[in-house]
Amino acid sequence: MKFTGYLLGILASVAYGLNPLFALPLLQDGMPVSSILFYRYLFAIPIVGVMMLWRGRRFWPTPTYVGTTAAMPHTSTALLYILYGVLMSLSSITLFESYNYMEASIASTILFVYPLIVALIGWLMFGERITWAVAVSLAGALTGIALLYRGSDGATLSLVGTLIVMASAFVYALYIVGINRTRLSRIPTLTVTFYVVTTGLGVCALAVWRDGVLHVPADALQWLCVVALALFPTAISLLCTTVAINRIGSTPTAILGAMEPLTAVVVGVCIFNEQLSLRDWIGLVLILAAVTLVIAAQNLHHPLTAIKKMFPKRRAAK
Repeated sequence: MKFTGYLLGILASVAYGLNPLFALPLLQDGMPVSSILFYRYLFAIPIVGVMMLWRGRRFWPTPTYVGTTAAMPHTSTALLYILYGVLMSLSSITLFESYNYMEASIASTILFVYPLIVALIGWLMFGERITWAVAVSLAGALTGIALLYRGSDGATLSLVGTLIVMASAFVYALYIVGINRTRLSRIPTLTVTFYVVTTGLGVCALAVWRDGVLHVPADALQWLCVVALALFPTAISLLCTTVAINRIGSTPTAILGAMEPLTAVVVGVCIFNEQLSLRDWIGLVLILAAVTLVIAAQNLHHPLTAIKKMFPKRRAAK
């Protein structure tokens, strides 16, 4: 089960890392962030709804279905749906807004500070122990991300853009921790995803109302981009993230998010023919090593413990 959790965590981060691939063409054509995300969440709702019908999931689980004998009233569950839907949509809005101030690959790179925020929240608020594997993985992954960073001729990053994407990372970290720490962790993944996406649509509708106009995609390519945003970085990423959090925890899932900037680099090389330097390749290797370590450390814990018990420490003679 844990292997599946790690696999889904990687898939979630790769899917989320495809955001720039589909969002940048729309932004370059002048479509505002509010309209892009409105269509993203609008099309994600029926996608998740069809998945729920196919799996026979209820759209509103009863307390017994939640899996607890003393379940809270439905109203409190509804508030949680709304809260984490707002967090997810705000994270999307701030990330896409940061694309207007800096290169998308740089924004995706800065966004990866969220695993560190997740680990710190777990340590400060819930007393979670930061193991050596987590610490080394974070250090290795963040070092790799720093090596992958490529500024534009040494120009200083936009302070506004940096603050916006840092806000996105913080909100996303709150979402990951909250999903793992509330009753939502005991509700079927598809149900949680459906209501998170539905709430996200409401938030984006308010953003469209604030802007005063809803831009309609002008051609087939723009329609393809908004549908792809609904499918990959939204429906697939949210589903896989929620399942991964429930199976392996919030901190390992967040660390596996290192695949997000890695995906951006792969897309750049394969689609836009970008050239990678030796420094870039070292960064890629460090990220992959960090992701491998956090997986291997969990799987090797019990065998190493068994080996250690075979060689007990000798008690000092009295």
